[in-house]
Amino acid sequence: MAPGSKRLPNLSERRSINIGIDARVLLRTRLLRPGILLVAAGCLISPSVAGALPNSHSPCRFQSTTFEGWKAEQLFNDWVRLTFVPQLGGRLMQVDFGGHPYLFVNPRYKGLYFPPADSMKQRQWINYGGDKLWPLPEGHGEGYWPGPVSDPLDDGEYKLTVVSEKNPCTLRLEGPADPSTGLQYSREISIGNDSPRISFHAVMTNATAHEIRWSMQSVTQYDTADSATPALYNHDFWAFAPLNPQSAYIDGYRVRNGLADDPSYAVHDGMFTLHWLYLENEVWLDADAGWLAIVDDSTKYGMIERFQYSAGEEYPGKASLIFYKNGAALELDDKGMPALRSNHPDEAPYYMEAEVNSPMERLNPGASYALDTWWFPVRANKELKAVTSVGIVQHPFAASLTANRLQLSGSFGVFFAGKLYAHVFDLHGAESSVVELESVDPLQVAELNQPISVSPGASRVAIRLTNEQGVDCGSLGEAQISRSQKESDR
Repeated sequence: MAPGSKRLPNLSERRSINIGIDARVLLRTRLLRPGILLVAAGCLISPSVAGALPNSHSPCRFQSTTFEGWKAEQLFNDWVRLTFVPQLGGRLMQVDFGGHPYLFVNPRYKGLYFPPADSMKQRQWINYGGDKLWPLPEGHGEGYWPGPVSDPLDDGEYKLTVVSEKNPCTLRLEGPADPSTGLQYSREISIGNDSPRISFHAVMTNATAHEIRWSMQSVTQYDTADSATPALYNHDFWAFAPLNPQSAYIDGYRVRNGLADDPSYAVHDGMFTLHWLYLENEVWLDADAGWLAIVDDSTKYGMIERFQYSAGEEYPGKASLIFYKNGAALELDDKGMPALRSNHPDEAPYYMEAEVNSPMERLNPGASYALDTWWFPVRANKELKAVTSVGIVQHPFAASLTANRLQLSGSFGVFFAGKLYAHVFDLHGAESSVVELESVDPLQVAELNQPISVSPGASRVAIRLTNEQGVDCGSLGEAQISRSQKESDR
């Protein structure tokens, strides 16, 4: 344990959401319905694949820096750079992947800090941007958080300590207790040496002498300004999440605030799609698939956020996932006439929030609850179809046989560097061969379009990713082998 760091409650004192990012467990990838894959991100040494690739990556590391005028700490590896400003409510202020910045940083407050005690007196919320934790439900009265508001949770100064300087590199951010909610937040955030994957372990603790009940929310503000012309908004910014087929909402989602017929929203093949437009709105989903996707189609960069949905537990307003679009809003003026409010980026900056909620949890004094989430920066476009344990599917994998040559095709973004292999199975389900295909890297789209030789009895083929350590990390998809009419007649 790092000097000065605080010991977290032991496992008997807290409950934890965890989707099993653990090398001890391997679950086969299985297609449940369009856009949804049941996965575990554990990796298994594959007996079919010989040897590990040479590892040429630098170790993860830390450095102190100045970011936009704030004192900051950075955690980075060869793919991703995370920038933290502990003073600003322990915010993760920026994530850079391949030089692409994801998060909104409010230009109005760059380099500035307003203690929450001062902001609260003026009933002002200082929105610095970045990624942080909030409580739910929001509202007024006992058991509700009157946010967004500047308070010790949102704006208090957090203490940063380094937990581990070795793979994985981990830091901890510990915040002050908030007397209004009775909560105290802490987070451990980690990256390794071999991928851009970011792991979050967020903990809420009851800092009072009485029982409290809250949900914890991971709130991430993504920058939706045009990267070339920041005075304009990005017309190619998207978000995706599979709908819950047993949704409690009539349309599979609920428009909580804003236009009910907002043209930003659509549903295609069970997938909720948000095309960002400059209209203020908030939409709730009881999403159960465990992932959301953010895609900037203008630059072809995306972010996958993974989480665990706890079936049968109570979520605030039934929502496990919320998207909030900042922008112009229609309201009535003092004469009762419709008027457009905040239709300029100086008043309503360009950003969108992706909010992942925990279930409502009842905490005894001193008790804690943990929410684990994972982010995967990736190359992506708006054609995204599904997410697996090792990447995204943009054009689904297909396999067509002609004269014992099997033509493979598909388009993917990957979470890990390594190689793709085709695992071929016969009619009885036995693996008949493994064929090396191509090297892949998270910073490059994996375009698959090549033939391989297979035996006449080949029936099914799966594409799997093996990382640079020779570890089979999971599947990008599988397909039944389709035969040409000539082949079928033989």
